[in-house]
Amino acid sequence: MDHNTYKDILAGAIEREVEAYNFYYQVSQTVQDVYLKDMFRTFAAEELMHRDILIGFTHKADAGIQFARVPDFHVSETVSAPVAALSLTMKPVDAIALAMKKEEASMRLYTQMAEVCSDPDQAKVFLELAVMEQGHKAKLESAFVDIGYPEVW
Repeated sequence: MDHNTYKDILAGAIEREVEAYNFYYQVSQTVQDVYLKDMFRTFAAEELMHRDILIGFTHKADAGIQFARVPDFHVSETVSAPVAALSLTMKPVDAIALAMKKEEASMRLYTQMAEVCSDPDQAKVFLELAVMEQGHKAKLESAFVDIGYPEVW
């Protein structure tokens, strides 16, 4: 893939990280539940970190980074995405379901980009981005199970 296409993909990823940050931050400022407030505040901070990492990749495609691998429990694959757009008026379980579906979609996109990429440095970046998204997906899946299925408590 040519360098301009690569940069365009990273620019889109940066926009998605900023969008996710804005949502998570707004939710953290709105919810009253201490557990949810802390969870969304943490997600917001991680999205800013991810944005900064992506900005770094736009300048140096072979920058070294490795995200911790986490198991994929495939919870999001068993849930349909809520029809409504992400908003502060959603029930927490619906907001988490939609957020985890977005993380799942990003994870799949980056994995597919790595598979079709001919440049090994760019492919490595996309694989690490997929792992990054999988980490958020796993955290959201855990929260979804805790909130969506309170009988597991």
